[in-house]
Amino acid sequence: MTSTRNSDSPTSYPPQASWTDQVYQALKDFGVKQVPYLPDGSLAPLIDLCREDSSMRAIPLTTEEEGVMLLAGAWLGGDRSALLMQCGGVGNCVNMFSLLTTCTFPAVMVVTMRGVWGEFNPWQVPMGKATRGCFELFGFSIYSLTDASRAGETMRAALQHAFGGNERVVLLVEQSMLGAKSFQN
Repeated sequence: MTSTRNSDSPTSYPPQASWTDQVYQALKDFGVKQVPYLPDGSLAPLIDLCREDSSMRAIPLTTEEEGVMLLAGAWLGGDRSALLMQCGGVGNCVNMFSLLTTCTFPAVMVVTMRGVWGEFNPWQVPMGKATRGCFELFGFSIYSLTDASRAGETMRAALQHAFGGNERVVLLVEQSMLGAKSFQN
């Protein structure tokens, strides 16, 4: 498969474009057609953009590992896809990562982080600490997004690496950029 556009001519993003707008545009520029996702507050604007785009199929999941299988099925069926989820679901995918590793086809994930920066919820901390290591164990190239103004170029680099190099990549949207959540009475 080839890119649907010239990767040497990146889209320029207006300075006010949100990180989700930039990531969405990069997905669109690279011909991503299927976007399996698990609902997440930080990903909601990106999910909405994908759902509203008639050229994309946003697919709600009941569990994260379904998304890994959809990445595989989309690629085998001739489509590009990207899985959107929160880091808490990465542990559910570990067994299915073996499919991506063994079959060696491209996989793209956008994962919002919790449990690592100003986290109030102790249940988020263990998987927040383990997420990067899980991806490293399965040979993913990890792109960290810490600056919203660089979201488009970072996502484009990850997509080029995945689809141009037949690699597994993840864009970790760092909690320090998203801000710590707090629920107060």
